[in-house]
Amino acid sequence: MPNVFLTLAHRPEEFRAFFAYHDALMLRDRKLSKAEREMIVVATSGVNHCMYCVVAHGAILRIYQKDPLISDQIAIDHNKADITDKQKVMLSFAVKLARNPETITPSDHKLLQDHGFDKDEIWDIGAITAFFALSNRMAHLIEMRANNEFYSMGRQTKS
Repeated sequence: MPNVFLTLAHRPEEFRAFFAYHDALMLRDRKLSKAEREMIVVATSGVNHCMYCVVAHGAILRIYQKDPLISDQIAIDHNKADITDKQKVMLSFAVKLARNPETITPSDHKLLQDHGFDKDEIWDIGAITAFFALSNRMAHLIEMRANNEFYSMGRQTKS
């Protein structure tokens, strides 16, 4: 069982609210793929230095993307990762929002739109970034550690 469940369960009402919003953002059918959503989590958690989220969501990303290298690349520098230009623009926006939200301007939205993102997708990028800002800070607050098995998940390619 992921440590996040055990750690947050001591406050059941907050646990339910947290995971209801998590599931609405991360598991429901959306235009952004589940892998792209996990890319946002890994990139923004990397800039927030959240080991728990980088490791746990990095594992999910590797599994969704079927790529054992992708999460490390994105956590370190998404601009050098083996992803599309569109995904790099998405992650640059998410990282900017995570680091310096006050600097977001209409030109940032225009750049996303020029790369094919619509208003709902831009909302999702922002909502995922904002939700995981909360998650990252809670993980830091309680010194949450990732389960050891997350480190190796999705790293073995099938022959």
